[in-house]
Amino acid sequence: MTAQFVDIAGSPMVILSREEFSRLNEAAECYAEIVAAVEAQRRKDDGEEYIPADVVSRLVAGDNPLLVWRNYRRLTLDALGNLVGRKGSFISKLEKGKCEGGIRLWQDLAKALEVDLDDLLPVEP
Repeated sequence: MTAQFVDIAGSPMVILSREEFSRLNEAAECYAEIVAAVEAQRRKDDGEEYIPADVVSRLVAGDNPLLVWRNYRRLTLDALGNLVGRKGSFISKLEKGKCEGGIRLWQDLAKALEVDLDDLLPVEP
């Protein structure tokens, strides 16, 4: 690497060729990606759950969170209903917005689906 050290207006500077600058910039970007990957692996090893992009896309698109999480956890309506002491038909009505449940039910659903309550509650328009 060829570098020229200069003093401009009292500030020490380094002059590099455009090629050298590009190479160093690319190396810095690769290093940042490696650091991010190592951190992500550490979080995964510590038990952090990774959510597939299609699940996130459905949630962002406004699909009913109860339905999205139930599908992701591969639970039938009846299976989720059994976990929270309700019938599958009632869970279906919740997913379709045809009925509401009390806070205790939503807490039980969140626990059964292993999500935070905030992740599960429908977003108000």
